[in-house]
Amino acid sequence: MHTAYYKEYSHILERDMEFAVYGHNGKPCIVFPAQDGRFYDFFNFGMVDASSKFIEEGKLQLFCVDGIDWESWSQIGGDYHWRIMQHEKWFNYITEEAVPRFREIHGETSGEYYRGKFLTTGCSMGAYHALNFFLRRPDIFDGVIALSGLYHAGYFFPNYSHEMIYNNSPVDYMKNMPWNHYYLDMYRNSKIILCCGQGRWEKECIEDTNSLKESFKRLQVPAWTDFWGYDVDHDWPWWRIQFPYFLDIVL
Repeated sequence: MHTAYYKEYSHILERDMEFAVYGHNGKPCIVFPAQDGRFYDFFNFGMVDASSKFIEEGKLQLFCVDGIDWESWSQIGGDYHWRIMQHEKWFNYITEEAVPRFREIHGETSGEYYRGKFLTTGCSMGAYHALNFFLRRPDIFDGVIALSGLYHAGYFFPNYSHEMIYNNSPVDYMKNMPWNHYYLDMYRNSKIILCCGQGRWEKECIEDTNSLKESFKRLQVPAWTDFWGYDVDHDWPWWRIQFPYFLDIVL
């Protein structure tokens, strides 16, 4: 398996950002870490091994990015405006700097510059990021596998009224999305998978996933919301099973 580590300067964030690449060809997929996680967690928790079949066959290329949740979503008690603007800088780093760089890297490893759209994925907070990026930028992303996500900003910004926070809260903005929004055609031509278990630590994830299920249904967007059994916990052993299961369908 082709693997590579990068540490490159982001002009938007004004700091070095690290990421890892697994695979040489196939569908490029951006992997978002769980809350306060790092780019190497997907490998360390066995998720790369779980999806190695697709990577080694040249069907999938993973780009595992670093987050800055500790400056935004996790900084409870910090100024709301500063926190959400840090998130927005990171969002712009991914869409404006990282994605073009990933296209270049894909060209270097596969021999062909990639002009298509990307898949996103993540577990827990990473699932939130994966879905939020997809929903906000369906011109860049055309698929998402979100595992056990919380999709309502109120968990991290209680009693908020900030427009930018609302614009990063999928439960809110999808519930209010108008029927004639131009994003809907792009959503309908994408592959959307939201999955969570019904075991330990999944209660809020079930609630948010059900809310989004209703919004997608109202907007006639085909999305697969899959609820696994009561023994399926919010934890890596189950995500290692779910991720390759859904990859087999998406790819």
